[in-house]
Amino acid sequence: MRVAGLFSWGLLAAVGVAALALQAQPGGRTLAFSLAVGAVLGVVLQRSRFCFYCHARDWFADGNPRGLLALVLALAVGTVGYTVVLGSWVPVPTAGQLPADMHIGPVSMALVAAGLAFGAGMVVSGSCISAHWYRLAEGSPVAPFALIGSAGGFILGFRTWNPLYSASVADAPVVWLPAHLGYGGALALQLGVLAAIAAWLWRGFAREAPGAAAAPPGVPGLREAWRRLWVGRWPYWAGGLAVGIIGAFVIVRMRPLGVTATLGSAARSLAQGQGWIPDRLDGLDSLAGCATALQATWLTPNAVLIGGLVAGAFIAALASGQFAPRWPTGRDAVRGLVGGVLLGWGAMTGLGCTVGTLLSGGMAGALSGWVFGAAVFLAVWGGVRAQAWRARRAAR
Repeated sequence: MRVAGLFSWGLLAAVGVAALALQAQPGGRTLAFSLAVGAVLGVVLQRSRFCFYCHARDWFADGNPRGLLALVLALAVGTVGYTVVLGSWVPVPTAGQLPADMHIGPVSMALVAAGLAFGAGMVVSGSCISAHWYRLAEGSPVAPFALIGSAGGFILGFRTWNPLYSASVADAPVVWLPAHLGYGGALALQLGVLAAIAAWLWRGFAREAPGAAAAPPGVPGLREAWRRLWVGRWPYWAGGLAVGIIGAFVIVRMRPLGVTATLGSAARSLAQGQGWIPDRLDGLDSLAGCATALQATWLTPNAVLIGGLVAGAFIAALASGQFAPRWPTGRDAVRGLVGGVLLGWGAMTGLGCTVGTLLSGGMAGALSGWVFGAAVFLAVWGGVRAQAWRARRAAR
């Protein structure tokens, strides 16, 4: 453990040196900021087990609401932060005028299909794309195949995009809630919905045995507080609070959080170079979301953020003793590839994943984020019930 701790400190120093080196590049301050944010986000995701699928499964399978309450907290905190920031950028929101770069997409049946596919991919592969990035740093045997499969899913999404765009997306409404309700009305509506969801989830605590709750702990000393950072997992609420703050904070210096743009751009570059997808993808590059446009350079803020996320998660996994690589089995590979294809197709068609479309879009007041999220969790609910049915049948 001591060697791993020293190595993690060395990696942390290397991230700092890399951030200084990035400042010499064009747009270097934004790149350095992206690396720092990514590293912090990686630590938060890894230490708090912030995983959309895991949190939903805990509720649907075991009635444990803590994870989903953390997601609600992240959305609530981020929504307040976005409202403050966007209110200074677009003082009077009006229909037809959208804040630049925000993940506010069209609401269509294609979006619903994307959410259902993404949710199914979470069930099959065991994580969403953001969690696969940080689990890659933990040594997950499934994550590499899931990310490769996601790239394949993006390519499949590019192949199906033009007919879907013509049939469903081209004329779909783009609904930004503040443009219809004002900032105050949109904030009240979203916080009200989140409060209702939290109240419904809170019933899960009532099922805990009386006396199960521990006595309130005293204030720990500095040494004990530091130890708790790297032992076990952080409380669910800490992860939700941190993700919400980070999500709102980053838009001041860079685009909204998203973890698929670089993967999608790489898949698009490869597929177009091989002639696997059409040269023209109707309307895609004009829509808001996790952009998959071809890049002149791979040294982009999103690519650097993903690199920082993996590095931060690796540092956290080493320091906490949770780096546990295992050689993958054939089942691991199949789960990852099949689930990854569903994740990639859903992320491409939905213009983002649970981070880019649900979190960043929902925080910005995009109806598309809420619709995508509802479809994702409906698919996870169905998948968890199907898994439970198969387990009961196998046990007979």
